[in-house]
Amino acid sequence: FSYSRTEGDNRQLWSSGHHLKSCRDVAFSQDGQKLFTVSKDKAIHMLTAEEGRLETRLAKAHGSAINCVLPIDTNIFATGDDNGMLKVWDLRKGDAILEAHQQDEYISAMAVDGNGKILLTASGDGTLGVFNIKRRRFELLSEPQNGDLTSVKLLKRGKKVACGSSEGTIYLFNWDGFGAASDRFALRAESIDCMVPITDSIVCVGSMDGVIRAVNILPNRVLGCVGQHLGEPIEQLAVAPGEQLLASCAHDQKVKFWDISALAGLVVDDYRKKKKKGGPLRALSSKAVGSGEDFFADLRDEAD
Repeated sequence: FSYSRTEGDNRQLWSSGHHLKSCRDVAFSQDGQKLFTVSKDKAIHMLTAEEGRLETRLAKAHGSAINCVLPIDTNIFATGDDNGMLKVWDLRKGDAILEAHQQDEYISAMAVDGNGKILLTASGDGTLGVFNIKRRRFELLSEPQNGDLTSVKLLKRGKKVACGSSEGTIYLFNWDGFGAASDRFALRAESIDCMVPITDSIVCVGSMDGVIRAVNILPNRVLGCVGQHLGEPIEQLAVAPGEQLLASCAHDQKVKFWDISALAGLVVDDYRKKKKKGGPLRALSSKAVGSGEDFFADLRDEAD
């Protein structure tokens, strides 16, 4: 799709029906010229971003349905499936250069460090997997956490790793201490289904309750509500280039855009102010405030 801030200028550019079953994940290549797609049909497709032309198809790339894909550099990308299998691929060879089955449940998300050396995998078995791409080997697994790990992101200039969970808790790991979580922060949310960094300390998290929360990490604070899909589980979040807009998609079949320009300027004090337990979330944008007729009508600015 091509999106515009002007009403009525949004339009579909192309669509692709090459996959035989549901499409599980999509990701742009680093140069933005190609689109990686993975599917329940166990295939990996690479399409041109401009026309949607299928350039490369890896059929039966996994033994189980593929759940996520992560481009690492121009030629290297990784995929994870429902059975916990990780594969790292080299487009120059047209084959996998690393295959590892260290986790017992589906791989939900992946992240890589700035050097393209260490790959992290979050799994439904509650573990964080660590793999060395350069040496093509498995390094270690973390202790299993409560609930499924649903997302993994690098923060604090790569010194911290944050993982969201189906229990509504964010687990923090030190970069050199992946064996056990260094800290945890429980949100008043049903789950954390997706997470995206906004700054080195602030992440936006999407939950099954349909609320997009802005969360500061270390000190751990829920800053407020960026927006919501009224009671519909949020599937994915992404930050647009320029870091002014946050895109979200949910079970309501809509893609929504939220103004997050003010988040970068928020200053979070170490001192935690007393807040009424169970009180409403602070609204961080005018669009996050309910109309007065919906379930989230109480997401309003707190009185000074």
